[in-house]
Amino acid sequence: MKIDKVELFGIRLPLHEPFIVSYDKYEDMPAILVKIELENGVVGWGEAVPDQHVTGETWHSALQVLEHELAPLLSGLSPFQIELIHQKMNKKILGNPSAKAAIDCALYDLMGKITEQPVYQLIGGKTHDFLVMPQVISIKSPDEMASDARRMVRKGFRNLKIKVGTDMETDIERIRAVRNAIPPEVKLRVDANQGWDRTSAITVIDQTKDCLVEWYEQPVLADDILSLQEIRKVSPAKIMIDEGIHSTHDLLNVIKTRSADMVNIKLMKAGGIYPSLAIANMAEAAGLPCQVGSMVESAVGTMAGAHLAISRGIIQTNELVGPFMISQDIGKVSFEGDVLKFPELPGLGVVVDESLVKELSEVHIIIS
Repeated sequence: MKIDKVELFGIRLPLHEPFIVSYDKYEDMPAILVKIELENGVVGWGEAVPDQHVTGETWHSALQVLEHELAPLLSGLSPFQIELIHQKMNKKILGNPSAKAAIDCALYDLMGKITEQPVYQLIGGKTHDFLVMPQVISIKSPDEMASDARRMVRKGFRNLKIKVGTDMETDIERIRAVRNAIPPEVKLRVDANQGWDRTSAITVIDQTKDCLVEWYEQPVLADDILSLQEIRKVSPAKIMIDEGIHSTHDLLNVIKTRSADMVNIKLMKAGGIYPSLAIANMAEAAGLPCQVGSMVESAVGTMAGAHLAISRGIIQTNELVGPFMISQDIGKVSFEGDVLKFPELPGLGVVVDESLVKELSEVHIIIS
């Protein structure tokens, strides 16, 4: 069961509405789907959602790296050689984690299909009975964000995360407006996406200490570990690090400096499921609860993250919101209210609509 062919599809996933965070506005989500086919015809799917602000890749650069550097490494190898394949990818090129994640996820999809098991069974089995999904609210005016929050609560969502990180005063208004719009039992999380400096972060956290914020995520620049450490020292609020963690090396520095309370693991930052497991294991050793985050992936990337999330006890929350935000998905993810339903299918459990993939594709590359 050797790898015979790789296909790349450069697509743009349409959104219900623009997604706005502190560093950019997305009218759609540029993504790359990777289809890996074995000699016997079995197919696995993976996904890259690159982001120049987070992963250091663009849609075009990730396509180029996959076509010319990474996909050619796979020919003749078994999908079960996951450690060797990651070694080869890391030796071939530094960084480019979302491109590597696309290959990694496709390999796990293949391993599950070959063994006729869902991916979570291959990486530890279920440690949670189910996954509760949140909703994420883009940066808008305080009143608009409050209205979005009320609408999401009416739909039955029990966990909300709001995007902030513009100017300090308006961010305080946003947090207060959303908190006042929702019942106290609905959990509220705040993500600045690196949008504040140390002083602003401390001020916002202090001014919203009565808003029952569960945690504040990535308040300062990704590499500003010292500011995170100082914020954590003076504030009783929980601090989650996101953009500052791409690898176990990054996490080791956070553990040494005690600069965060929680870790947001994203497959697109880490390079896939395999390296994400290492991050989760290290975080568990340090007593740092984790979340599996999202770069607004399609059903493929979403379910890859879901299999990771349900397989580790230290992963206590998730933010796999792509299916709620994408208006035309290339596969189906099912929910009962805000609870994700795992399909009784092997691999990632996603039946990819190849006709829609081709319809949405701007680039199609075959490597054999």
